[in-house]
Amino acid sequence: MSAQMQPALETFPAFCEGIQYFADSFPEIDRLGTAPLLGPNQPALPDAISEAAVYQTLLAADALRYLTLQITGSKSSGHPGGFASSADAVAALHLLGHRNMVTEVGHHAPGFYSAMFLDTSLEDMGIHTVAEMRTRFRERHGLLGHLSGAIPGLLAPAGPLGQGQHFAMAGAYLHRDKLFPVTIGDGGLGEPYIMSAFQHFATAYPDVTNYLPVLVWNGYSQEHHSMVSLWDNTRMTDYWRAHGFDDVHLIDARDFADTPGAPVYTDSTTFGFAARMAFTGAVLKACAAAAKSALSGRRACLIIKQLKGAGVHATGAKSHNLYAHHTLDSDDVKSGLQRRALPAKAWAITRENFRHAGGGPAARVAVTESVRDLPSLDGLPLTEFAVGENHVPTTAFGNVVGEVGRRDPMFVVTNADGNEASGMANINKALTIRHPTADELYFQGPSGQVYEPLNEDACAGLAVGVALFGGRSLWCSYESFAINGLPIWQTVTQAMAELRRPTPATVCLFTAGALEQGRNGWTHQRPEVESYFAAMMRNGNVYPLFPVDANMIQASYGWALKQKNKGIVITASKSPLPVRTSLAQGEAAIEQGAIVLHEHAGKKSVVFAVTGDMVLQPVFAAAEKLAESGIGSRIVAVVNPRRLYRPGDVLWGSVSEPDGRFMDDDSFKAMFHGDVLLGISGGPSAPLEPVLLRSQAAQRDVFCWKRGETTASPQQLFDFNGMNAQAMSARALAMLERTAS
Repeated sequence: MSAQMQPALETFPAFCEGIQYFADSFPEIDRLGTAPLLGPNQPALPDAISEAAVYQTLLAADALRYLTLQITGSKSSGHPGGFASSADAVAALHLLGHRNMVTEVGHHAPGFYSAMFLDTSLEDMGIHTVAEMRTRFRERHGLLGHLSGAIPGLLAPAGPLGQGQHFAMAGAYLHRDKLFPVTIGDGGLGEPYIMSAFQHFATAYPDVTNYLPVLVWNGYSQEHHSMVSLWDNTRMTDYWRAHGFDDVHLIDARDFADTPGAPVYTDSTTFGFAARMAFTGAVLKACAAAAKSALSGRRACLIIKQLKGAGVHATGAKSHNLYAHHTLDSDDVKSGLQRRALPAKAWAITRENFRHAGGGPAARVAVTESVRDLPSLDGLPLTEFAVGENHVPTTAFGNVVGEVGRRDPMFVVTNADGNEASGMANINKALTIRHPTADELYFQGPSGQVYEPLNEDACAGLAVGVALFGGRSLWCSYESFAINGLPIWQTVTQAMAELRRPTPATVCLFTAGALEQGRNGWTHQRPEVESYFAAMMRNGNVYPLFPVDANMIQASYGWALKQKNKGIVITASKSPLPVRTSLAQGEAAIEQGAIVLHEHAGKKSVVFAVTGDMVLQPVFAAAEKLAESGIGSRIVAVVNPRRLYRPGDVLWGSVSEPDGRFMDDDSFKAMFHGDVLLGISGGPSAPLEPVLLRSQAAQRDVFCWKRGETTASPQQLFDFNGMNAQAMSARALAMLERTAS
């Protein structure tokens, strides 16, 4: 078989324009490639062990490898090597009709794009030919470097390692009749979260098995050998069995090598035709068996052991990334393309097989390509607490959460450190902690809706995965511990900004703020996490909410439940606090962004702009001290700071489900204008940025969290951080003196 440059236009299908090399022949194509095995009435290979099925799967794997190298080489950029060693399994699963595929590896993106090109999904974004795919790879409004929410047919984003398994499990949870394969790299297997997440999910949901991990065990990570490269097959198999997998299918390319002395990690594309067919046949058979197990109640995984870079320009870690010197004219890329070149007939067969696999293009049949029906939440009962009474905000919130779960049986609440510890035992009582041991004392049982792995990544992962895939969820966490779950929350929230369909907002509640955790010391005092969300507000779809009381927190959650494609973070206390607003006032504050809680006239005016609830106590006390000196004050609760930015500060117009509502200048001036502005936060100052940007006060300053300490009361923490009433009033008076001079 030899490769030639692109033949005349009339001799190959139109979609092949841009393919640089075609083979003049391919073994057995006239016998086994006479017609595609899939078609309008045949969504999967009719016989996974037939010679023709193996052959056409081999063609599909080679097509994926070729396209991956062709498009990355066209930009001298991207990552062909990791996907190349998985191509056999990916091709097999697609042709077996399993189109709901996700990945843990963002660097496999060009291979996933190649599959979506072959099945015509990319035509939805105007990509009809290989030439167009080459042009738009790694370009804005094109095929992003890593998977995102913008690409037709692809279910989930892929960025930081250790995340893809959550999407597979969330999809399996919501759609029990479909298989959700997830490819996992052995470089990423070193992430601590992957296997623990599988283990806990398997224990909590023993009846949900329709996800299929596909380990791409190729011996290398991004720039070196993988940390599991020295394991033998028995150890790897035992590792997966120990984490709850019943059926472990391991296909080792070395077992099929047709030359003596094959290395431990072997490139199957270097084998002769018969050996290649044997290897592909084993992969196809294992994929079919693993899929059958997963769809019939047994946890299964598939392990493909093959050298990284199989069939592309290089092998090992050197195949991972293309650099500027890797052009389509460089010897390594050019020879790689020529080795994998296929005849035009093979491309036509492969295109038809992909186009009909699973019933049509993934952009039509994948579960995330349509809006999922949800039970109605109209008329949720909210409790109106009387202004002046003391109530626990999180407990009021928990009552609403319980009703959401009663109405929506697929609704999931996740929490690593316990709802009861956050004043929300009512959630557990209403919805039950999902646990194999039934115990009424702890409100736990095998059919609960509260998912409690002691791992914030697993909590955040399932919650955001369910939201991304069209369901309702809630991630509850101590503010101090949430940081371990934020990377996947950020990944999904950013993907929601790019989605082509509306999906429920991903909602979090962070409780037990630093001020309530004095005796636990700094380990439980991490309000700096709020800076993370403050920075994300400028994305356009992120909304940190700071309700001030038990009424407003209910209004906050009611608002969040109506939102689409947003990331919403509610931060509140678990201590009894004064009710300062009505439900109607709370709803108005969320929509407008802020609310005036207190106003006292005086010879000068000090404005307190406050995020938080407990921190209002020293602020009100400071206002009283100022009143004793004849100084007026206005206390404004900054409830939804995203609303307080200027429209040009936020990329709101670039996101799905855009929300362009911002407080107008007159309303802002009426709330925040004064002789002095003091921004006050029980956490960091970052959420107050929009107020500080727009304020025209001659004197502005902030009081905010500095550092945690072991204390016996919130007041001692206020004192330690210089945030007590005395300090605030003294600072305000000093600033007023400066304005007078």
